[in-house]
Amino acid sequence: MTVGGSGGGMAGRHGRLRGALAAYASFEPDARRFLVVTLVVGAAQSLYWVDFNLYLGSLGLTNSFVGVVAAVGSLAAMVVAFPASAVSDRIGRRAVLLVGVALTVVATTGLVAIPEPVAIIVLAAILAAGQQTFAVVTVPYVTEHSTRDHRAELFAAQYATMTFTGVGAAMLGAVVAAIASSAWGLQSGDPAVYRVLLAIMVGFGVVGFAILLTLHDDRPSRRRPRTAEQRAGDGWSGEPIAQRADRARPRTLSRVGIVVHDRALFFKLLFPGFLTALGAGQVIPFLNVFVETKFDLSLASLNLVFAISALGTTLAILLQPVLARRVGKVGSVVLVQSVSIPFIVVLGWSPLLWTVVLALAVRNSLMNAGSPMITAFSQEQVRPDERATLAAAQNLLWSLGWVIAGLWYGVLQATLGFSLGYTVAFATIIALYSVATALYWLWFRRAESVPAARRTADGAA
Repeated sequence: MTVGGSGGGMAGRHGRLRGALAAYASFEPDARRFLVVTLVVGAAQSLYWVDFNLYLGSLGLTNSFVGVVAAVGSLAAMVVAFPASAVSDRIGRRAVLLVGVALTVVATTGLVAIPEPVAIIVLAAILAAGQQTFAVVTVPYVTEHSTRDHRAELFAAQYATMTFTGVGAAMLGAVVAAIASSAWGLQSGDPAVYRVLLAIMVGFGVVGFAILLTLHDDRPSRRRPRTAEQRAGDGWSGEPIAQRADRARPRTLSRVGIVVHDRALFFKLLFPGFLTALGAGQVIPFLNVFVETKFDLSLASLNLVFAISALGTTLAILLQPVLARRVGKVGSVVLVQSVSIPFIVVLGWSPLLWTVVLALAVRNSLMNAGSPMITAFSQEQVRPDERATLAAAQNLLWSLGWVIAGLWYGVLQATLGFSLGYTVAFATIIALYSVATALYWLWFRRAESVPAARRTADGAA
């Protein structure tokens, strides 16, 4: 009995693994190319998140100024969220994705050339707007290039690809910093070293722009013929759906891209994420400053720490769809987010570097592993003509949370100082993550038992 049970369990695990691999292999050509875009754009963004705040510090700018730059960037991201979603419904996702990447390339080039504080604020805002434009349109693009059965895997692959580039980009940053310091006789914190990394970001952005040009034109006027599977309704969301709005129910804001049929559902889908953003924005953008200052790490060592963290996150994201198939998307999200909270305690208060590195890797892995499941689940709860609006609202509220949190971080640093300021920030993030996770379980633990076709039948093709 023991042998038979063990074999059955092993066969079941192998079957689930084969099913997961088959799902990853089933992506359509444009989806695969978009994963390559995600790879190079993610590399640029990873270098930005690890090194940009440190670059500002190397210029002699204060932590309070860094908080202002983060807040202004988040504000710019808020401003472009809904316009980006609305325009993508009308002219296609690809065109707006191209605009987003182009903005990041232009802004990063400016940051390399102009180190003046006012210019940095303006260029950081443009960069954030470009990143937000790309992020907002990515969600409906991925949804519209996947079937329901494989949507979780495609979102997981997209998130994992973005995160995995963090490993390579962080290691690249460490190598480049070491080579530049050695070749030019520079200290690891010299602004010239960071400018080299920013120049590499520009190169990644140019490559991403070129690959985006190879994707099929998805303007509504040039939609490709759809197969029987694509017309089946819930199994396929189709091409951009600007023309499918429900004309029988007037919506005063639909002309500017805000399409909402069920406000209560939108609130429940959005509010936990907003709480998470309020917590994360006080700590996550400044973890590099926290770790570097607390343990006096070199730039190369700091990039290596974040590379280790990104590797763990990538593996966790790829395994998350397997967990979701067993306990549901909601159950998997609640599980990993709950388990991550104790590691935030270690991250914030442990005096030992190795435990902080471990906690950083595990916390990032667990919290980020749930992100593709949250996105896929949320997109399946709303009608097709609401998807871009929901994606924009999620990104806008995330940016709003980071605006508030970034300003609050600046206040904490200016009034309480480094140690006590971070103590308050870590305590706050634990409380907000706990509430957000509890609400997500309370509101959606039974949602996946409701047939999606019933929720979207009148809005699907």
